[in-house]
Amino acid sequence: MLIQQRTIVVQPGNADKVVERFSKEGPLDGMEGLIDVTVMVNKKNKETEEVVVFIRWESEEAWKNWEKSPAHLEGHRNARGQQPPDYVVSSTVKMFEVKKVRPGQFRQRQEG
Repeated sequence: MLIQQRTIVVQPGNADKVVERFSKEGPLDGMEGLIDVTVMVNKKNKETEEVVVFIRWESEEAWKNWEKSPAHLEGHRNARGQQPPDYVVSSTVKMFEVKKVRPGQFRQRQEG
């Protein structure tokens, strides 16, 4: 499994705009190998809000297929030269190869 983590730091009061963008269905949702998309918000800091998006893929190959897909490439072509909205302070992307997933004991009892 591969997890892509996108972290978008925005000015206060703007996290919902980013959440809305990542909550809309689009070409990504139909990609083979996509497990799910999780969108979270941290509003603990009064100076900024942080939106973290986890995109879970069955494999690195599934993610690479998305990266090479016509829909993904077209999105980048359409965004070329555009500046991020003024309320975006920073944006980072990290990739994690999942080595181990342990289900909670409650879930194991439910399935067993």
